[in-house]
Amino acid sequence: MLFQSKLVWAAVATLCLAFFLQGLFASRVKSPTSDEPTHIMAGASYIATARIVANPQHPPLMKELAGLSLALAGIRWRNTTGTPLENWPADGEWAAGNRFLAESGVVRTLFWARFPLLLLSSSIGLLIFWWGRELAGPAAGLGALFLFAADPTMVAHGYLVTTDAGVTNLSLLFLLGLYRYFRKPGMGRLAGAGVVLGLALCAKFSAVFLLPIAAALLAANCFWPVSRPERAERPSIVTLASDMAVLSLVAIVVIQICYLSPRGPLLYLHGLGQVNADHTDVFRAYLGGQIKHRFTTYFAVAWLLKEPLATIVLALAGAVVAFRSRAIPRLAKLFLLVPPVVFFVACTVWADDLGVRYEMPALVFGYLAGGIALAALLHGRTVYRALAIVACAWVTMAAAGIYPDHLSYFNEAACLPSHLEGIGWDGGTRCGPDWLADSNVDWGQSLPQLKAWLDRNAPGRTVRLEYFGSFPPADYGIRFEKADPFIVPVPPPGLYAISSHWIPYAALINGAAWLREEPEAIAGHAYYIFEF
Repeated sequence: MLFQSKLVWAAVATLCLAFFLQGLFASRVKSPTSDEPTHIMAGASYIATARIVANPQHPPLMKELAGLSLALAGIRWRNTTGTPLENWPADGEWAAGNRFLAESGVVRTLFWARFPLLLLSSSIGLLIFWWGRELAGPAAGLGALFLFAADPTMVAHGYLVTTDAGVTNLSLLFLLGLYRYFRKPGMGRLAGAGVVLGLALCAKFSAVFLLPIAAALLAANCFWPVSRPERAERPSIVTLASDMAVLSLVAIVVIQICYLSPRGPLLYLHGLGQVNADHTDVFRAYLGGQIKHRFTTYFAVAWLLKEPLATIVLALAGAVVAFRSRAIPRLAKLFLLVPPVVFFVACTVWADDLGVRYEMPALVFGYLAGGIALAALLHGRTVYRALAIVACAWVTMAAAGIYPDHLSYFNEAACLPSHLEGIGWDGGTRCGPDWLADSNVDWGQSLPQLKAWLDRNAPGRTVRLEYFGSFPPADYGIRFEKADPFIVPVPPPGLYAISSHWIPYAALINGAAWLREEPEAIAGHAYYIFEF
């Protein structure tokens, strides 16, 4: 038994390390995404000034981690603009972020800013294993961890200095802490869950939906307590209210600490009101050949196309197995159901249609359900074990085939039914821009790979570039002039590099049919190269 336990923990460590190494090596060939310069600059300013001023539309915790890592590496921020932070315009934050990265050395600064975020996201794997083991045993936990470790979306966003991986980690940790409190009530466990709740709220504003999730699960515990002595009274409404009050009060204290001020809750509410303040009203999302302000099916389609097909099938099958299981307590089933449903509905109703990354707190519950399905298959007949092996191989191929361009991944369904020739080792990524845009395909992350392609195939030439990002391509040594396919539907002769984000928009809005032709090359799964 001890030997089996050691093998299990060795497998856990191996899978977490595999996730970490994928992110570490991929990050070394990736430029800053659109949001990273301002997040990194803001975090460095928090550490340098002990004040939370810049970038208020996102909570400070993830930025503070990046800023602290930079300070420990000897990379410090100074306000060289002569203008107080309070008076900066929003676009001034992006310019200051780009300048900070360039002056500090973009490669070195990115490495140290991203490093703590990569560690944090890698620990999601440990939480997923813990949750899976709690629900259905070690095999289910390992299966769930495997699906997480090989998931392109999680790897892509795991190392970025943004908020999505952080809120995913802390939401999962909070729910685990709450579940363990239900199993063995105690003020220490409840206060610990409150601390994690406060940290989650300071990671991303979407964590506010943990409050109704917690209230619903506390109420469910009144009817279906997960572990109580037979003669003990069921938790009452008074207990529910007092538990919710403790969670909230502890979380408020944590918010004050993270905001470096007793006014933390007020600063938090002010920031909450600034969410998407930098998004213009003219923004229109793209989905499957249409452009609209919002699509009700956007996040459902994103999940169906951006997750490996084997993971989707396992998640759906595992949900059925879990809810039919008599071994899993009813309350545990609600922990598996309520959080992803609430997060998904919240994305659909309130989030801008910008990317599958908004669904990450919900995606991890799909891995948990998939782990339960894998465990059931592995404990079944030979044919079922063979199916489990095929599914795992499929997921592994998705991770290996798209490396290091995980952010652009699409599964094979993106090329069905009319573009079967687009399916390859990277799934259906070649057909991704037919369906989605923005951070699903390109977020400004592949400038080094574009530079490498130009150096090999067009040395000394100036490229006409239509870029989707915030960090200046010239800082990577790319000689370019702006190409605007929205203005010029028929391009003059030259070498063009067009971001995959802009291809569907330009083709639809301005009839730039040449963007639908087969490109000469694709750099980093993000830049489509054309020669005219």
